[in-house]
Amino acid sequence: MVYLVLRLLVIALLIYQLLTGNYENAFLCILTLLLLIIPSFVQVTFKIELPTTLEIIILCFIFAAEILGEINEFYLVFPFWDTVLHTMNGFLAAAIGFSLVDLLNRSEKLVFQLSPLFTAIVAFCFSMSIGVIWEFFEFAMDQFLGFDMQKDTVVQAISSVRLNPEGLNVPIRLDGIQDVVVNGQALGLGGYLDIGLIDTMEDLFVNFVGALIFSTIGYFYVKHRGKGSIIRRFVPQRKRADRDFLEIVKEEMEEEEKTEG
Repeated sequence: MVYLVLRLLVIALLIYQLLTGNYENAFLCILTLLLLIIPSFVQVTFKIELPTTLEIIILCFIFAAEILGEINEFYLVFPFWDTVLHTMNGFLAAAIGFSLVDLLNRSEKLVFQLSPLFTAIVAFCFSMSIGVIWEFFEFAMDQFLGFDMQKDTVVQAISSVRLNPEGLNVPIRLDGIQDVVVNGQALGLGGYLDIGLIDTMEDLFVNFVGALIFSTIGYFYVKHRGKGSIIRRFVPQRKRADRDFLEIVKEEMEEEEKTEG
């Protein structure tokens, strides 16, 4: 139902953008429609089942980033929008990294089993790597195509070695910065313009938070081998036809015991 509603909203917006001649936003709508297919494509291609909760989060993340963030300019209307999405990205990327290791752990073709701690560490590192690669992408777009994906931040104080009048490797603290002058013209910003560094570090930090949360959840999931209904809502599994028969029976017996209890 969530997939259907989001898809209809995007199609309606696509038609509106075409009628108004905004072809760049129309392209974003088409891209969003393709991205919304990814969860289903992954399930069919790799024969895994995405829990409903995780799939809904992925679909809402795509819609929030492309439609609400880009086309409806939520990134400007709500300053926290980008932070929330980067936190979700850290969470989702950790889920992907964790599921890759966990599915390999359950494979009969492997002759070794990875510990819960190692699995959680791999998921965390995978998520952070995705976050770093994305920041590389934003930096490249800004440098070579003149975009502004790494948003500017206005600050009133900086520390800089370059401004040391004696040329020493000692930072000089400048407080109370009121404005920036570019080509002899004051911009009226009310402070110094940081061009992307603070935004990048904030994005990586919230990505760290999201990755840490899921890695912690994943650790207890592997340690207790899937016990706990909340944890299982975020961890993909092999399709039932491809899973071991005894494993399926064991899970069904556990569910029956919980119901009877």
